[in-house]
Amino acid sequence: MILANTVTVDLKLSDEIEQTQTYKVLPDKIQGVADGLTALQQTIDHMLNTEQFEYPIYTLDYGLRTDDLIGKDREYVESELQRRIRECLITDDRITGVDNFQFSVEGDEMLCTFDVESIYKTISMSKAVTA
Repeated sequence: MILANTVTVDLKLSDEIEQTQTYKVLPDKIQGVADGLTALQQTIDHMLNTEQFEYPIYTLDYGLRTDDLIGKDREYVESELQRRIRECLITDDRITGVDNFQFSVEGDEMLCTFDVESIYKTISMSKAVTA
């Protein structure tokens, strides 16, 4: 069967990584621009320190939910934090993996350290969760 008024569409797929240039955020001010690895580190830090579902400006998959982990069993928190950090970060196209999770507890704080594998290089990062 031949359809009348057929439209042909040519799609061009690209594996190009979009530019990553962004404003450089310093502890006390925003100054200049950041690109590449520096921009990625800044993005990771922002994603890990934005509580998921709290801010309507972000999509529902942006950020890391930690508020419901307070007071839970240590093994559960370690397992959930590992899963949530991986799911949070892997949404960025520049990140290829998140591995080597290590946990330590001091007082009422759990520190999670891990490696983020990216298109640039492997970055060591950490996230602290307080009970």
